[in-house]
Amino acid sequence: MRKDVIEKILTLKNEKNAVILAHFYQEAEIQEAADFVGDSLELARKATEIEADIIVMCGVYFMAETVKILNPDKKVLIPYPKAGCLMADMVLEDELKKFKEENPDYAVVTYVNSTAEVKALSDICCTSANAVKVVNSLDTDKILFTPDRNLGEFIAEQVEGKEIKLWQGYCPVHEKVPVESVRLLKKMHPEAAVLVHPECKKEIRELADFVGSTSKIINFVKETKKEEFIIGTEMGIIHQLKKAKPEGKFYPAYQQFICDQMKMITAERLINCLEEEKYEVDVDREIAEKAKIAIDKMLSIK
Repeated sequence: MRKDVIEKILTLKNEKNAVILAHFYQEAEIQEAADFVGDSLELARKATEIEADIIVMCGVYFMAETVKILNPDKKVLIPYPKAGCLMADMVLEDELKKFKEENPDYAVVTYVNSTAEVKALSDICCTSANAVKVVNSLDTDKILFTPDRNLGEFIAEQVEGKEIKLWQGYCPVHEKVPVESVRLLKKMHPEAAVLVHPECKKEIRELADFVGSTSKIINFVKETKKEEFIIGTEMGIIHQLKKAKPEGKFYPAYQQFICDQMKMITAERLINCLEEEKYEVDVDREIAEKAKIAIDKMLSIK
């Protein structure tokens, strides 16, 4: 890890009166320089508490949009504006509008891994950390869950008395985890706990000892006495896992468990973003106001 690069980011951040938010999937240098590192829910909550002039979101674009929606009067920057989310792109605004018109009795629950336009059409948002609580909080028994079919299936397994239709989106990074790889790792490391994200397919979740969001995986590692772990989510999280349990051994569920989009945010691009205060995020005010209703409903659930 380059300490000089981290120091430069910290110096610029202080000069600009900026706060840096970073997702667990970011590279280690960015996580070390950030004011706050978290999952989507934690980042959304933190975004409501910031008083700085500038907020820099080190994550993919939908995350920066969420920060802007929650901070309409602040300057929100993203170091690389083309860092996107293929899952978020699997919901088209007009397709969701059509579903709502044809199925007015369904409540739309939308994963935060979605565009501002889709959030604006939703009744409530959720993250992988609070999805079950969100669905259980709704009075209706008919729900469309969008966009992630794997997370939606995971929710449906834990929620009773509700019909849950699944949008056929998915995270390509979690979707392609090979079952054979996880089985082989379990044989190689029989004492290791298998911890996976609910964006993984059902056959991967069934091999797990624990299924949860990134923050819940970190908490599991902190609290368990086990010291070996097979990690079924993006490899960036291992930086935080090693901090949580320095003596632990962590094995990625497969060696290519990398989100290329997240990794488009680099320390050099973060420095450039801060120096020039460029790549400002903007969300249409009408869309932002509607999306904020769905986000606020999510944040109100403890």
